[in-house]
Amino acid sequence: MLHRFLFILFVCFFLQSHAQERISENNLKKHIAFLASDKMKGRETGSRQVEKAATYIEKQFRQFGLQPKGEKGYRQPFTAKIKKVPVADSLRPADNVIGFLDNGAAKTIVIGAHYDHLGHGTIGGSRDTLNIGQIHNGADDNASGVAGLLELARVYAQNDLKEPFNLLFIAFGAEELGLLGSLHYTEHPVIPLEQVHWMLNMDMIGRYNPENGVAVIGYGTSPAFAEIFEDITSDIKFYTGKDGKGGSDQTSFYLKNIPVLFFHTGGHPDYHKSTDDADKIDYMSLKAILELEINVIDRSMQIEQMEFTPTN
Repeated sequence: MLHRFLFILFVCFFLQSHAQERISENNLKKHIAFLASDKMKGRETGSRQVEKAATYIEKQFRQFGLQPKGEKGYRQPFTAKIKKVPVADSLRPADNVIGFLDNGAAKTIVIGAHYDHLGHGTIGGSRDTLNIGQIHNGADDNASGVAGLLELARVYAQNDLKEPFNLLFIAFGAEELGLLGSLHYTEHPVIPLEQVHWMLNMDMIGRYNPENGVAVIGYGTSPAFAEIFEDITSDIKFYTGKDGKGGSDQTSFYLKNIPVLFFHTGGHPDYHKSTDDADKIDYMSLKAILELEINVIDRSMQIEQMEFTPTN
């Protein structure tokens, strides 16, 4: 009982501290402006530009003092295969970029987002049939999630606290080719999967629709989420969905019996088109979504064991 009381007291302390370590809207703009610029040519898997994106993420992790947790520094290399359309070079080199905040804890929370996109739309997946060959910048999909990943990494790395859980930050490669980066990671984890407390995924969190709110998918994958979300408040509207599976990287973790949450602001007319640009991102709402996520992460640290529940 005393242990539980001290555990909760500690969590309340760092909840208050995190409130002071705000998400930076300027940082979000900087990250998305870089990742979704025309110079990045849509971050197609195997391209020189997606390598630049990986290097950018790696540099941020290093600046935050995160421990390299890949097989080659921060990198976890794998081979991705293009299957949707026939191309001469269907096998492409790819990387997951992995940084670790080691708090000496027994359990780890995984936070992820994919950083690849569709390039010029020639590798399949484009909904812009009249503009195949044009750059698909992928500002929402998924520069927004990567910007969120980097800001969460900064907040937790620089808060001068030692949380009761470790945090593993993963930028996944080749998601657009079929969740290949997260599938590779869950088959070759750098931390045993049984030591994962739960996994948070961000994919398309930059186009908030106030009528719908942000979707928090995976609520049903652990009964602990009901406790975590009890009386939780936010400056933005959100709603929960039970299913653990879905069209993004949390699915790979769900299939390994790990509780997951997937934050997503929904589809829009620019999805998988050449018009998904940085000037259409709602940065104020993106910031609010990340502050909600911090609240959820911190509350999850009050729970010592997250039981997994299948939903599909």
